[in-house]
Amino acid sequence: MTDPQTQLELEAATFRRLRDFLREHTEVQNIDLMNLAGFCRNCLSKWYRSAAEEKGVAMDYEAARELIYGMPFAEWKAKYQTEATPAQQAAFAAREAGGH
Repeated sequence: MTDPQTQLELEAATFRRLRDFLREHTEVQNIDLMNLAGFCRNCLSKWYRSAAEEKGVAMDYEAARELIYGMPFAEWKAKYQTEATPAQQAAFAAREAGGH
């Protein structure tokens, strides 16, 4: 078992690695993440903002998104987001209908 500070540092390093992986793999679309894992970059942004606010740090959603995406969301969307296919949309709708 590790001490609380070491655990915090390990968790933070793990989060940064996930964030950086998603920044590097722009071919992975948010809808694919949602369909496979039930969360996406936008979810991470919301969780980050929520954690900040719990610590008394004021942060709007767009600022949190920029921290996760590594650039303003509008820029990321213009560069990397593709139109969802009918199959992706159907999988997302099925997932949402199932309560996830």
